[in-house]
Amino acid sequence: MRFSSGRTLREQLAHAVTFFGMSGVGKTSLAGLLQKHDWFQYSVDYRIGTRYMDEHIVDNFKREAMRNPFLHQLLRSDSIYIRSNISFENLSPLSTYLGKPGDPERGGLSFDEYRRRQGQHRVAEIRALLDVPQFIERAKEIYGYSHFVCDSGGSLCEVVDAHDAQDPVLRCLADHTMLVYIRGTPEHTRVLVDRFRAHPKPMYYNPAFLDAKWAEYKA
Repeated sequence: MRFSSGRTLREQLAHAVTFFGMSGVGKTSLAGLLQKHDWFQYSVDYRIGTRYMDEHIVDNFKREAMRNPFLHQLLRSDSIYIRSNISFENLSPLSTYLGKPGDPERGGLSFDEYRRRQGQHRVAEIRALLDVPQFIERAKEIYGYSHFVCDSGGSLCEVVDAHDAQDPVLRCLADHTMLVYIRGTPEHTRVLVDRFRAHPKPMYYNPAFLDAKWAEYKA
C-alpha cells in the first residue's frame, strides 16, 4: 500500500520496538517515557493479567473471601463483586496469584500447585506476545498512534527457544518489531534481587531450572 507522499505503510508507521531484559531492569519505565511522546505502550504483563489470567486471579480472590463467614453469603447471593485492579505499575494481583512455593501455613503454595500456576503463566505469556501484531494494528487504526512499544515480561527468554530461528514467538516479534535488549550490570542485578524480594514481579521459570533451584533450596 502506498500513500500520496510515496512512502509505504511500513515507512509511515515509523517505529515499532520490543523491549526485553530481566524483570525490573527498567523496561516499563522507558516504555512509559515513550508513551508521553506519542508511542502506544503495550504491556505484556498487563495483557496477561487482564486477559489470560484474570479468571484465575479473581477465582483465587473468591476462594479466600469464601473463608470469611461475613463475605461467604454475600458472594453466594451475588451481593458483592470482586475484581482485579491490575495496572501497568501495579502487577500485584498477578504476582500474588503466582505466589511462592513453601509452607501453606505461612502463605506458601505446595510445589505442585506452584508449578501448575507457572504452567498457566507460560501459556498466557506466549499468547500475549503473539497478540503484538493485533495491537500494532489497533494502536494505529483505533487510537491513531504512529509508534508502538512492546514492554515484554521479565521471562520472555524463558518462553522462547533462542536457538530456533523459527520459534513462533521470536518470529512474530522479529517480523513486526525491532527487538531491543536492556542489559543490567552485576551491581544492578543485586539491587534488583533485593527489590524483587520485597515486591515480587510476575515471572515464569523454566521447569528444569525451577526443579534444580527448589532441590538446592531444600538441601
